[in-house]
Amino acid sequence: MAGVEGTPAEGAGFTYADVGATRDGDIPPGYRWLRTRTEIGSGPEVMRNATDALMEFWMHRALPARVTASAPRAVAGVVVELSLGPGPLRVAAPCRVVWAEEGERRAGWAYGTLPGHPASGEESFVVHMDDSGDVWFTVTAFSRPASRLMRAAGPLAPMFQRAYAHRCGTVLRRLSRP
Repeated sequence: MAGVEGTPAEGAGFTYADVGATRDGDIPPGYRWLRTRTEIGSGPEVMRNATDALMEFWMHRALPARVTASAPRAVAGVVVELSLGPGPLRVAAPCRVVWAEEGERRAGWAYGTLPGHPASGEESFVVHMDDSGDVWFTVTAFSRPASRLMRAAGPLAPMFQRAYAHRCGTVLRRLSRP
């Protein structure tokens, strides 16, 4: 596969054992999981635009989320902190990119949670162009609560995560227009 970056070593500070499981869409037992799929558009230009918006963290910034990353583009090993919410209610989510790939018809990356993240698990963001030229965006995640805040959110936490994944698709569609 062109442009595939490897998975960082397991002892890299992750808060879960199944590092890299989203690469093949595997969902390990014992976690809540989600998978959403959104049509982004059609054609190579949309695919290129979606790839850049995803790999350079523009999709996340346009959510809007505050993004601090140790590199301008997602590659395995990059440390990323996403934070959402206003002022003192802002929740920080430190993570590390566990795998990344970039090709003409498929691109994406996944982050794994680090200490301080409200959840424990992994989330991948992948765009791919099918044989018809349609471009799709898929979010796959598995997680379980890792903080009091997340545990207190109870059933609202998975609802928020699903809404977040759908919002990512909507934003990426807008950013990918030719």
